[in-house]
Amino acid sequence: MTDKQTVWMTQDAYDKLATELDYLKGDGRIAIAKKIGAAKAEGDLSENGGYHAAREEQGQMELRIRQLEQMLRNVEVGTGDSASDVVAAGSTVTVAYDGDPDDTDVFLLGSREMMAVDASLQTQVFSPQSPLGAAVVGHKVGDEVQYEAPNGKKLSVKIVKIETLTV
Repeated sequence: MTDKQTVWMTQDAYDKLATELDYLKGDGRIAIAKKIGAAKAEGDLSENGGYHAAREEQGQMELRIRQLEQMLRNVEVGTGDSASDVVAAGSTVTVAYDGDPDDTDVFLLGSREMMAVDASLQTQVFSPQSPLGAAVVGHKVGDEVQYEAPNGKKLSVKIVKIETLTV
């Protein structure tokens, strides 16, 4: 059983992923079918490297189609809540580690897929389901939260600043 999780992203990121999906399901599939057909015409498939490479490419493309369909089915599109004083999807969050105001990180609480499609984002992106993301969601500036890092280490951060993404 797979756990369906909502993915947050900007409208621009959503549009780019939807365009990629449309291409893959249309022209992309047609191009792969032509490659496979051309390779089949060469004869003996058991030793036909071009055929096997085209089939591998087809498999990778079909996997990407399924990933995009799943992601776009479970997407929340928005620009964040500009009136909110609590951390939510779409927030750019500044945190200080272990009470040291000089040891800070700034990250966007959203979808990692946004980074892949929006090169203008110059910050780290953490999912609201990630350990740090889940720890800060719903908290305000000045709140101190703890979470467990992937390596098992317990970390403590203080929320220093909350901004809304403007993309």
